[in-house]
Amino acid sequence: MAGNEWINGYLEAILDSGAAAIEEQKPTVDLRERGHFNPTKYFVEEVVTGVDETDLHRTWIKVVATRNARERSSRLENMCWRIWHLTRKKKQLEWEELQRLAKRRWERELVRKDATEDLAEDLSEGEKGDTVSELIHAETPRVSFHSNASSLELWSDDKKEKKTLHYPYQKFYKEFSINSSIEALLHGLVRGENMELGRDSDTGGQVKYVVELSRALAKMPGVYRVDLFTRQVLSPEVDWSYGEPTEMLTTASEDADGNDVGESSGAYIIRIPFGPRDKYLHKELLWPFIQEFVDVLGEQVGGGQPVWPYVIHGHYADAGDSAALLSGALNVPMVLTGHSLGRNKLEQLLKQGRQSKEDINSMYKIMRRIEAEELSLDVAELVITSTQQEIEEQWGLYDGFDVKLEKILRARARRGVNCHGRYMPRMVVIPPGMDFSSVVVQEDASEVDGELPTVIGGADGSSPKAIPTIWSEVMRFLTNPHKPMILALSRPDPKKNITTLLKAFGECRPLRELANLTLIMGNRDDIDEMTGGNASVLITVLKLIDKYDLYGLVAYPKHHKQTDVPDIYRLAAKTKGVFINPALVEPFGLTLIEVGSSSWPANGGNQNGGPVDIQRALNNGLLVDPHDQQAIADALLKLVSEKNLWHDCRRNGWKNIHLYSWPEHCRTYLTKVAACRMRHPQWKTDTPGDEVSAEVSSLNDSLKDVHDMSLRLSVDDKASLTGSLDPVASSSGEPDVQDQVKRVLSKIKKPETNSKENEGVKLENVPSKYPILRRRHRLVVLILDCYDSNGLPEKKMAQIIQDIFKAVRLDTQNAKFTGLAISTAMPVSETMEFLKSAKIQVNEFDALICGSGSEVYYPGTYTAEDGKLFADPDYASHIAFHWGYEGLKKTIWKLMNPEGEQKSPCAEEDVKSSNAHCVAYFVKERSKAKKVDDLRQKLRMRGLRCHPMYCRNSTRMQVVPLLASRAQALRYLFVRWRLNVANMFVIVGETGDTDYEELIAGAHKTLIMKEVVTKGSEALHRTTDLRNDIVPSDSPLIASIKGGATPEEISEALKALSKASL
Repeated sequence: MAGNEWINGYLEAILDSGAAAIEEQKPTVDLRERGHFNPTKYFVEEVVTGVDETDLHRTWIKVVATRNARERSSRLENMCWRIWHLTRKKKQLEWEELQRLAKRRWERELVRKDATEDLAEDLSEGEKGDTVSELIHAETPRVSFHSNASSLELWSDDKKEKKTLHYPYQKFYKEFSINSSIEALLHGLVRGENMELGRDSDTGGQVKYVVELSRALAKMPGVYRVDLFTRQVLSPEVDWSYGEPTEMLTTASEDADGNDVGESSGAYIIRIPFGPRDKYLHKELLWPFIQEFVDVLGEQVGGGQPVWPYVIHGHYADAGDSAALLSGALNVPMVLTGHSLGRNKLEQLLKQGRQSKEDINSMYKIMRRIEAEELSLDVAELVITSTQQEIEEQWGLYDGFDVKLEKILRARARRGVNCHGRYMPRMVVIPPGMDFSSVVVQEDASEVDGELPTVIGGADGSSPKAIPTIWSEVMRFLTNPHKPMILALSRPDPKKNITTLLKAFGECRPLRELANLTLIMGNRDDIDEMTGGNASVLITVLKLIDKYDLYGLVAYPKHHKQTDVPDIYRLAAKTKGVFINPALVEPFGLTLIEVGSSSWPANGGNQNGGPVDIQRALNNGLLVDPHDQQAIADALLKLVSEKNLWHDCRRNGWKNIHLYSWPEHCRTYLTKVAACRMRHPQWKTDTPGDEVSAEVSSLNDSLKDVHDMSLRLSVDDKASLTGSLDPVASSSGEPDVQDQVKRVLSKIKKPETNSKENEGVKLENVPSKYPILRRRHRLVVLILDCYDSNGLPEKKMAQIIQDIFKAVRLDTQNAKFTGLAISTAMPVSETMEFLKSAKIQVNEFDALICGSGSEVYYPGTYTAEDGKLFADPDYASHIAFHWGYEGLKKTIWKLMNPEGEQKSPCAEEDVKSSNAHCVAYFVKERSKAKKVDDLRQKLRMRGLRCHPMYCRNSTRMQVVPLLASRAQALRYLFVRWRLNVANMFVIVGETGDTDYEELIAGAHKTLIMKEVVTKGSEALHRTTDLRNDIVPSDSPLIASIKGGATPEEISEALKALSKASL
């Protein structure tokens, strides 16, 4: 290949992608040449690390091994074409990303303008003078780290009222008599001791964070119990401890006054079985089982416990999604901690240019994760972040949060001005705490100012002292281990920027003469067996050590344990060393805090994100640009050579490290949580005389369930029921057990005798105030969306319902204990008309769920003399969360009928189908109708939280409250009336309304009747198909039957399904 012309195409492609300039001399192909341009150096340093393509690295290894010059040249040319192709792909993705971001910015501005106009309409003349900027500046000034001490008075150590917490759901309870709490971290391997951090991508720092937070909260005055809920794993691939139902983290046997608070207090890990029992699943595969987890917890928490959780805290996207659903089922506030955000990860992956959005979604299930995070933002009252940068640059990427609009809404709320249903969650910065129990207090160590030889002994002829094993592992690499140590501790990931640090050290002679460099890069046995990105970093490190001849100056041990980390920090401190975190992107930087607690300086190799906040608070080091190799070298040299500066940084770190202690974190946390708007269900839980036995039986069953979950029901602050009530003792008149039952029932709120809603209306069956539904052992729910082109129920629906009635009655053993319910998008008036036309008595049903889950009725219970049904008032208040009817109605009309299309609107209001919690529209032109995900996005961007859906064969569009849906209505029923979700059977078609997917997944049984629903509304659902990430593909709880099945066949199918279990 004359003249090596391939170099031209190679250079043009790489230079266009932004690589460093290369001298214009054309080199020969000989890779051993040491001229101005060295292909070996260029490929290793620029291509492998810059393009970050695993296959390129493998190809390059083959090229190096090729002896024939012509063949080697040919392979290099092929690599150049691949690089050129990758560069074109990257340019295309970057262009698409720029277009998307520009469109998003334009939409944001449009949304802010629209929201500002709507919000200004109800201001008084004086208030209209307040501009948006004035409202923004009305925000409370940002609180510095040091101001935390003043806020601690809000949550003092004198709190007497006991609250209960749960993790990864976290629940606080208003009364100390009930000790059940929830917190959730669904993925990864979670245990209290010997955490396998770094075993996989799911078992990382967030596991340690949540476990330590659980312990710390349980020790706080005023907190009774913290339960950390996670997934039970019985797989032989993992340790048996992950299959244990419960694990105690800590106990709190006494309160601040020394009083005994009960044996069940403290922090516990509760492991819930959901998903495949014998498999350890990574987080990307857990999504279809989220609703199953919610159903199990919802039943246990709601079944028999008269006091609800104080708050639910979800960690990460999957636990946030389940916390949002559980918050809706129990009607309690939710707190969210994102840890790592999907949109931010998507942005970073797209910038790399190696994968398209579709490929990224296929690998990481990123769209399902983002939707879960958006739902979490919809429901959360409080979002806890580690840094201000996380709020502005990461959460700011989401549709459900806009920094400017949040400030406007908060300013209006403080002034008591109506926000028209618009809502943004409150974001607060609470840096993670740290467990200092394993930290050696350097100020109290006798050898703090001694040299390393004095510490280890043997310098003066005395016997060497025993030293930690990891010290020996590090020092064996070093010619002079007594020199100050520069320490970096991270995974060998390209984002951690280890190679830039190594170059800075290798090219700075004064730094090499003054200090050693120690790289703790995870654990490894064989580099060839590692993943491509990690392997390429390690190979580059080894080559750079060889290039700069750093043998004896750089330590890079192969193995270390988590318990070795404090010893590594101590060794570096003894040598008067410096820690550096050179990562290109660092959301927080927990290692910088750990170093501060060990009393030695740290360099934050990042000028944004967590390192900025940490250095501002601790003032124990310097900030540098991680891209600037010379700046890194200069900062390290400055700290190593200037002893006064070193001692000042060390002193500042130790003085300020308390700001990152767990007690400090918990006080701030509890203060913020206490400021949330509390809400709890107002059940009418009095028990009529004819239902006392059923009530006691229900309570007994519930306590058994709670015992199985290792949750204790405490009767008072000194005694607790650690098991279920003994029915024999109860019936025989044991006074202790009877007294316990009486005390529990006495805490249940008594009902209001008169409801304003039903005032003046004579109700039937007054002696039985509660629906017969509460006595049912089984419940069959009919959800068949069979509608014609006009949205009217098809005739075959009536016949199918009759057949299902007959099928239920054929099971004579269970028929009298089986209830029936129907769930539909039709309003109650149309539902009753349909049943009347089909000659079906409405009293055949125990419950009617109408208006896409916006109303719940109990025929025979809340019924007037003229047969009119009254909706469940408790359910109405239950779903009213973040519901702004008028503002929402006005905005939806604008979105469905944009300006210029008013003469031929896409939709018009359906007054008959609308109610106080449902805005309904006729869809006149389906081709112009926005899909559900597009409509939900635009509503979220305007701060409107709701649940839009298309129904009745795409002829209607209905918008219900955020926490209302047909699936959530079912959860309300089994939580409200203490039904067993395992005995709930949902009968659906093969398709249906756009909320169809939510009805299939869960812990209930689902029977799919094929060929019954010929056309649903799925075409208007979403752009990206997420069904496989919502509905489990091979669940034993889902069965199917042919559409024309006889009652006998339906009965047999239900019997077979009743035997199924997870």
